[in-house]
Amino acid sequence: MRYLTDRKRATGMGSAKSGTAHFWAMKVSAFALLILIPLFVFTFGPMLGKPHAEVLEYFSHPFPAIVAALTFAVTMKHFKDGVQVLIEDYVHGVAEKISIVVMICVCYAIAATGLFAIARIAL
Repeated sequence: MRYLTDRKRATGMGSAKSGTAHFWAMKVSAFALLILIPLFVFTFGPMLGKPHAEVLEYFSHPFPAIVAALTFAVTMKHFKDGVQVLIEDYVHGVAEKISIVVMICVCYAIAATGLFAIARIAL
């Protein structure tokens, strides 16, 4: 029998052994978005209402394309993690598992489509 204190057993682990990692992933992506969203607004905002050719030329530069791609990727990861928590809290049983799998597939499909579109414009 192992003699561990309650604190030692609980360090870094929730009851399902993954809650702390999920919590920190959400905090890190939220902090990244805190930096990326203003950058995105200041790089994307001036292009609103401009002609199509001018927008394509602007996003062919590395900085605005990278900012847009990072913002999109981190936003979709943060969204996926947040919706997964909501499903885990409010849906139970087989419907929970199916909902999580479908939601993850939809999020990855949206992320892949958005990143492909940004790459198409940038290259």
